[in-house]
Amino acid sequence: MTLRELERCRRLLCKLQDHVRDTLLASRAKQARNFAKVAAITAADTIYHIDRLSEHAILDWFAGHWPRSWPVEIVMEGLEGAALTIPAGTPVSDTMFKCILDPIDGTRNIMHDKRSAWILTALAPQRGPKTNLRDIVVAAMTEIPTTKQWRADQLSAVRGQGVRVEAVDVFSGRRTALKVAPSRARDCRGGFAAISRFFPEGKALLAQIEEELWTELYGLGNQAGPLVFDDQYICTGGQIYELMMGHDRFLADLRPQVFKKLRFKSALVCHPYDICAALIAEEAGCVIEAPLGGPLTQALDTTSAVAWAGYANPVLARHIRPVLRRLIRRMLGE
Repeated sequence: MTLRELERCRRLLCKLQDHVRDTLLASRAKQARNFAKVAAITAADTIYHIDRLSEHAILDWFAGHWPRSWPVEIVMEGLEGAALTIPAGTPVSDTMFKCILDPIDGTRNIMHDKRSAWILTALAPQRGPKTNLRDIVVAAMTEIPTTKQWRADQLSAVRGQGVRVEAVDVFSGRRTALKVAPSRARDCRGGFAAISRFFPEGKALLAQIEEELWTELYGLGNQAGPLVFDDQYICTGGQIYELMMGHDRFLADLRPQVFKKLRFKSALVCHPYDICAALIAEEAGCVIEAPLGGPLTQALDTTSAVAWAGYANPVLARHIRPVLRRLIRRMLGE
């Protein structure tokens, strides 16, 4: 596709996410208590009423606004099963794109009005089952703010063209351009950095890996104050945002590797739809990769487990990467 066509795709994804955000905020104003009702339990996750609202908004928007000349396959959390294509009934083999979405990344955050959630969407040229995270050429992510927020950020990118960021006033609709500014720090001293351990499963081993990481890099117990600060943002989209905006310096999600080591059969891991906006962070100058190196190449599906490591800048990656990989090999047998 031409750059002009890819730019049109970017704008379309942003409009889609505007529609989903506005639909959810309007619904919350009327029936916030219904958001936390369980709607279904799938192989990927627990689906709540708020998820169903966003799914319906997405499908309605695609049916009414996506160009019919660009047939697309929709891959989305909550829609496991038969392939869904737009225009309806188009064979997957005849589609031009594969679009992967997380209608709401951070459902539990927003259900309890605790922290922003995110709508994540990415587009890749259709290559059938071989289509993977590295094929993504356009991505967008839009904030679903808590009730006390007036602003919802929206970030989007076309591969090789940098990042577009706007702050949206959810009351007036006014949009203001922002800039991403990942940290330029050369280490993690005095900053925020963490290995994900959102749930009880595997928490002890994950914490042990992180403690050994900081011990080897800096030594622990010899400082008068805290050396590294830990903030567990319970959604991958939110974590990516924190890296891009200069709030966090290093983040890693090793749950698939840790669960394998512990022989846990759990779906409580990052999936391709959770990390589909990584392109935006890469365009902002961050480094997003597999923990043992190389790009993320999982198929664009709803069940594959994704382990990843994110660094705010290449200097931090070179600083932390060798120690992290050595610990993974030693402690997890990778």
